Amino acid sequence: EVQLVESGGGLVQPGGSLRLSCTASGLNFRSWHMKWLRQAPGKALEWVSGISSQDYTYYPDSLKRRFTISKDNAKSAVYLQMNSLDPEDTAVYYCAADITVRGVDYTHRGQGTRVSVSS
Repeated sequence: EVQLVESGGGLVQPGGSLRLSCTASGLNFRSWHMKWLRQAPGKALEWVSGISSQDYTYYPDSLKRRFTISKDNAKSAVYLQMNSLDPEDTAVYYCAADITVRGVDYTHRGQGTRVSVSS
């Protein structure tokens, strides 16, 4: 059974930083494309960052100066460093794993960790 477990969320003041972690089990972590998504209250799910199996990283232009994704294959873990946080970053953050095998897409997502940015 594939499991993705996020941690590191919490309450932070505007301008602060947080580092989210996601630990994966039940999959060959090195082969999967990992990403972070978020869903703010009343809004649609939004892609935040991605890192490929070859360690290429991807961000939407709006977040690439403040967010950094990384991973540790030995620990089957992916991280999201978030700096200069703004109340607009308040959301539930999800870790997801994607892979395409013989033309079939597979994806798994964790339960999420809540981030609240407020003074």
